[in-house]
Amino acid sequence: MSGSAFGGGELPAVFPDWSPYQDLESAARAYLRDPDLALEALEGVLGGAAVLGFTLERFVNEVNGVWQEVVVCDGNRLILWHGEDVPPDDGPAGSMTSSVRVVPISTVTEVGCRRRITRAPNGATRVDSIDVYLLLSSLDESAPVDEAPATPRHDALRFGKTLDDGGSGQIARLEEFARLVSSVVGRPSR
Repeated sequence: MSGSAFGGGELPAVFPDWSPYQDLESAARAYLRDPDLALEALEGVLGGAAVLGFTLERFVNEVNGVWQEVVVCDGNRLILWHGEDVPPDDGPAGSMTSSVRVVPISTVTEVGCRRRITRAPNGATRVDSIDVYLLLSSLDESAPVDEAPATPRHDALRFGKTLDDGGSGQIARLEEFARLVSSVVGRPSR
């Protein structure tokens, strides 16, 4: 199965599952298109700090090609790496952006985790999707179109997985990541 063609090549629409890998490097190499770029950028910020947990995301955008994300928690910070192909009109073929954002855990004011649970006729339950948000104390730079520009809005980080987008393993790993972040929010820094 393949997605839209970008840069002359076919992109897989179904990506390998990263959830069995407990270490960041193995998971990134199994899942990301550009693991070396991501790992180099993250290591430059981690500076030897232990990775307590992480989550990964990747999808194909019909306009830009591949969008990739790694979010790492080291107990004091969330370190986010994004890699995104640029549209063909915005640069030479194969161009992409690579960016890093560091969010101190002290700026996370709320963690929310919503699971959608389905029940089979025999009463067995399973989680078929999860949505996680981390509300930050910083303000969002852009107001939604339907709100007045003067209405302040807190920044938030949002993550989601479904059975179709990631499967049960990635749903479980995202829930594990949400629990990790929840456990360090509001605690004194180490």
